[in-house]
Parts: sequence; structure tokens; C-alpha cells
Amino acid sequence: MNRTAGFLIVALSGVCFGALGFFGRTAYAAGADVASLLFLRFSLAGAVLAGVMVVRRQQLPGRRVMLALMLLGAVGYVSEAGAYFAALQHAPAGLVALLLYSFPALVALLQRFVFGERLGRVKWLAVALALGGTALTADLDQGGVKPLGVMLGLLSALLYAVYVVISARVASQAGPLTSSTVILCSAGASLGLVVLARGPAFPTTATGWAAVVALALVSTVAAVLLFFVGMARIGPVNTSLVSTMEPLTAVVIGALLMDERLSARQLVGGLLILTAAVMLARSDAPDPSRGPPEGSGASGTTGTAGPG
Repeated sequence: MNRTAGFLIVALSGVCFGALGFFGRTAYAAGADVASLLFLRFSLAGAVLAGVMVVRRQQLPGRRVMLALMLLGAVGYVSEAGAYFAALQHAPAGLVALLLYSFPALVALLQRFVFGERLGRVKWLAVALALGGTALTADLDQGGVKPLGVMLGLLSALLYAVYVVISARVASQAGPLTSSTVILCSAGASLGLVVLARGPAFPTTATGWAAVVALALVSTVAAVLLFFVGMARIGPVNTSLVSTMEPLTAVVIGALLMDERLSARQLVGGLLILTAAVMLARSDAPDPSRGPPEGSGASGTTGTAGPG
């Protein structure tokens, strides 16, 4: 029962993350720009998670880890989220979410060519499937898809892959809740400086502000906390597998609420990308004879703030 609940909790987390595009698009329609929207999202979400830390009496990490997490948030997460939300202005939300999920394959490539990790046949096959799926998904002949949107979506995946590789080596020293809180607060502070310099472009309607609040509370705070609770019950590998609910949810919401349609070619490409993500997550399952793994692998489950 506890394990079944874990799967359902992680699935719900994926659904919350999958609504990112809808809330973002709604805020854009109400007059918000990327920097202002992300400033509001990260600041509000970071404040709520900081409150959770106070209630649970969790301590901040040491100076070195704290500085590393602040840089991850202010530079790494801001860059990735900025590319993702900018892509939403030029491509369907479902397509952007599918492109983002090519990041596990990019993590595998980074581990191979930067850190010298050996990739087995399964991982190489998964990388090939992901790259082929990305090529199919980036269908510029489909209506509503602009080259800039595809480029930004792929840039978001690459930046998130780098973020995953670095955060996997830092976040484990601070714990998932503390890491996410520091990263989100740092991202909010960094974007606050951008908004201060450029001038704010906040939503001008009640619907727009409701979308901002939902983006922060549903697609960030609830999604992150549910992710942690579920992962504690079913482990990081199963969590990675169930987290593919995020792009699937984005595609469904895009079709039902935003009149977005993906071509058959894009759907096939998306299926290949998700298949590759599942293969990579399963390939990182721990070998009982070797004991528990030391960190996250190509699946990208780092225990910090999630994609987008």
C-alpha cells in the first residue's frame, strides 16, 4: 500500500510539473514577460519552501555547499528555466516539454565524454533513440512551431543536463528540501535584479495573477514536495520512470486547453524520447551485489528543483 501510494504521489508530481506550460501561457496572455514571471514564481515558491524548512527546523548547509547551491540557482536554474519559458512563446507547450525530456540522454553523453564514465549497450541505444526522437519531434512544418522555439527547447534540455550533472554532486550534501529551497530563493533573487534593471512586466488581470500563484504553488512547491515524498517510498529509479507523466500531461493539457496539436511525426518522436528516458532510468537501477548507488545517474533524478 505504501509503495502504491508512492507511485501515485510521483505521478501527481509529474502532473503538477506538466501544467507549467499552461500556467505560463496564461500569464503571458495577461501581460507578463519571462523574467517577471520567473521572478514571481521562484520568489513565492522559495518563500514557501523556506517556511517548510523553518517548521521542520532544518539547518542550512556549510558555506561551500551553500555557495555552490546559490550559484546553481542564480545561474544554472535561471538559465534553464529562462530558455524553457522563452520556448513556450514560440512552440506548443507539449513539444517544449518533450524536447526537455531529451536531457537524460544528454546527461549520459556528458558523463561519458566529460567524466569518462563507460556507457553500456543499453545506454548507447537509449541515446540513439533520444537523438532520433528529438529530430522527429523538431518538426518545423507543423503549425505553431518556430525554429527559435525548437532551439530554445533544445537549449533548455542541454542546460538542464548540465544542471543535473553538477547538482547531483552538490545537492546530496545538503538534502533535497534544503537544496531546492536555496536554489529557488537564489534564482528568485537573481531574477529580481533583472526585473529591477529592466522594469517589471507583471500580469494585468486576475486570471494572470491566478496563473502565477498556481505556477508557484502547484507546479513548483506541490510538485517538488510530492516528488520528495514519493521518491522516499519508491526510490529514485522508479521516480524517474513515473516522472515521464510530466511531458505526457503537457501534451494532453495543450490539446485540451490550448488547442495545440502535435503531428504524428512529433508524437512518434516524443514516444522515442520517453522510451529512451525510461531505458536510461532502468539502466541506473542498483545492482544488489554492489550495494546502494552513490548518486544519481543518467536518469537525472537529483533531488533538487525539477525540470522547467
